[in-house]
Amino acid sequence: MAFLVIGSRRNAGAATRENDASMAKSKVSLFFGRLALALVIAITLFPIYWMFRTAFSNNRAMFSEPLSLLPVDFTWGPLQRVLGLATPEAAMAEGGSGASINFAQYMLNSILACTLITVLQVTFSAMAAYAFALLNWKGRDKVFGIFLIALMVPGIFTLLPNFILVKDLGLLNSIVGIALPAMFMTPFAIFFLRQFFLGVNRNIIEAAVIDGAGQWRIFSRIVVPLAWPQIVTLFILQFIQYWNDYLWPFLVGQSESSKLLTVGLGIFKSQTPQGNPDWAGLMAGALVAAVPIFILLLVFGRKIVGSIQSSGVK
Repeated sequence: MAFLVIGSRRNAGAATRENDASMAKSKVSLFFGRLALALVIAITLFPIYWMFRTAFSNNRAMFSEPLSLLPVDFTWGPLQRVLGLATPEAAMAEGGSGASINFAQYMLNSILACTLITVLQVTFSAMAAYAFALLNWKGRDKVFGIFLIALMVPGIFTLLPNFILVKDLGLLNSIVGIALPAMFMTPFAIFFLRQFFLGVNRNIIEAAVIDGAGQWRIFSRIVVPLAWPQIVTLFILQFIQYWNDYLWPFLVGQSESSKLLTVGLGIFKSQTPQGNPDWAGLMAGALVAAVPIFILLLVFGRKIVGSIQSSGVK
C-alpha cells in the first residue's frame, strides 16, 4: 500500500513538473509573439509618424537635424502653406516656394470623383456578380472565365483608348471624364463579390421565389443585406485605390475645376525653392489628404473586420 502511495505521489509530481514546464514554454512563446507583433506594428506605423514629424518641421531647419525624432523647429507653417493661408514672404522664410495650390478645390474634386466612381462601380459590379453567381443561364461560367482575362490586362494598355474616348465625348477636364473608365465596373470588384454570393444559401432564394419575389427583390432585399460587410469592404478598397490614383487624373483633369488632390500635390512638389522640394509642406499636404481615408476606416472599420471574419469562418 505504501508503494502505491509513493508511486502515485511521484506520478503527481512528474505531472506537475511537466505542467509547469509547458506553462513556462507557453509564457515564453507568448512573450516573443507579442514582441514580434509590437515590432511589426512599430515598423508599419513609423512612416506615418515620420510624416507627422516632417509636416510640423521648419523646412529650412529640418536638414540640420535629420535624425531627430521630434519636429525640428516646430511650426504650423507647412500646413498653412498647403492650405494657402501663409503669405509668400512667410512661406519663403521657412523654406517654401512662396506659391500655393487651391487645396480645398482639389480636395472637393477628389471626394466627388472617388465617390462617384466607387458608388456606381460597386452597385453595377454587385448586379453583375449576382448574375454570375446565382442566375442560371447558358454559357455563364465560360463567359465569366473570358471576363476574368481582363484581370491580366495591364491598365496602361487601356490608357490611350480611354483617353481618346473621353476626348471624343467632350469630357476632358471634367469629373465625369475622370470617373468614366472605372465608373461602371471592374473585373476585380465582380470577382470579389461573386465569390461571396456563391456561398449564399440557395434555400432562402428558392423560398423567396416560391413566395413570388422577382430577381430585383431577391437581389436588393436578400442578397445585398447578407453581403453588406463585403460590399462596404469593397467600397473602401476601391475608394482608397482611386483616391491615390495619379496618372489618369493627370491626363484628363488639367483645369482647376477638375484637378484632383494627387495632381495638386504633384504640382506643389514641383514648386521647388532653390532646387529643393518643400518636403515639410508636401508631408503636410499628404497628411491632410489622408484625413478622409482615416475617417472612412474609422466609420466602417467594424464592417471590414466583420467581412474578414465571415470569410474566415466559411
